[in-house]
Parts: sequence; C-alpha cells; structure tokens
Amino acid sequence: MKILLAEDEPRMNRALCELLRREGYEAMPVDNGEDALNELESGVYDLCVLDVMMPKMDGYAVAKTAREAGIRTPILMLTAKSELDDKVEGLDSGADDYLTKPFMSKELLARLRALGRRGLPTNDGSLRFEDLSLDVKNAVLKCENGQSVRLGEKEKRILEYLIANQGQVLTREQIALKIWGYENDAEYNNVEVYMSFARKKLAFVGSRCEIKALRGIGYELRCRDVP
Repeated sequence: MKILLAEDEPRMNRALCELLRREGYEAMPVDNGEDALNELESGVYDLCVLDVMMPKMDGYAVAKTAREAGIRTPILMLTAKSELDDKVEGLDSGADDYLTKPFMSKELLARLRALGRRGLPTNDGSLRFEDLSLDVKNAVLKCENGQSVRLGEKEKRILEYLIANQGQVLTREQIALKIWGYENDAEYNNVEVYMSFARKKLAFVGSRCEIKALRGIGYELRCRDVP
C-alpha cells in the first residue's frame, strides 16, 4: 500500500516514514502543502497522512482542494489542536478521519488499517457494499434485485459513511460529528432517528444488508447470512 506522508517537522517526518516502512507500507514524504496536493493529484496513493500546519498550503486547504478536484484518496488528518471546531473543520474540508498529536504509533496504524478497508467509489461514482449500490451524487440507493429508492440528505450521508467504513464499528460520537458537526449527548437522539430511517430504506429495496446496533459501542453495516 502506497501512503503519502505530508508532515513539515523533519524529525516527525523521518520517524513516521520509518514506522510506515517497517510495517510494510510504501511511504512518500513531503514537507509542504503544495507538494502534498501535487502528489495527491497523481492518483497513485492509497492513503494520505496529512498534517494541518504546513508551509505554503495548510492541510485544510489541501484536503478541500483535493476533494473539489474529485480526488477520493482517503485522508487521515494530523492536528495539534483538540478543540471540536478544529475536528469539524478537518472533516468538513474533506478528511476521512483525524488524529490529535501527540498520538501512539499503535493508534495511527490502526486508523490507517481502518481507512485502507474503506470502500472506494467505482468508475460511475457510486459506493458499493454486498448487494447495495449508493449513487452519492443523485442520492439513490439501489439493490442488485433491481429495487431503488431516493434518499434524504441525512440518510444518504449516513449510508455513505457506513459503506465507506464497511467492516468497522462507528460510534454515535463519530457519526454525530461527521453528519451534524456537533458533540453533544442531548443531540445523539438524531443519530438513532436517522438510523431508523436508513434501516427502512434498506428494507424497502430488499437488501440483505442491515445496520447493526452494538449496545454501548455504535453501529456497523453488515450483510445478513443468506440461508
């Protein structure tokens, strides 16, 4: 797996490169935002580790510009800031996940493995999982049996997030932050409400897939065993 590592602090850059290569990844280091964007535009990378504070172009601008250009490479954003607004800005700019410095090597590697498992769009721009196909642009969910249904915006974003993280359990906090941009216990009921809506759409198209709630942990998109 080929990883673009954008980190301007030389010691951190060298340490992360060594860690990634030791784990069997092919790491390409850059030390500024402009070079990071140029490398992303090449389309050869499976993942990108992107620091926020970099010269020439910060990580937020790199991620946003890349997404606007149609670049879908999964991005793990590194930030020294832990405030909610900074996390939201990173996700809104196009990052798929974030990690606050300082961090443990094991957590970085775990997040990279999770990103590596995510479903990437097909040539027609849809996301697929088992018998499902999600047309993100037109907000249409299709099943291989021919049934389809149009989704509301929040339903689409929830299913997009679940499909992109197939095989991974997502917490209510992660979902609330990604979809609504807040971190408040009083608002978590929205997650449950829209999960219910999304489940109904899966049932309507007759999919074998289901959204499994794991008590006290979160949600995961799974495929029911076919007898």
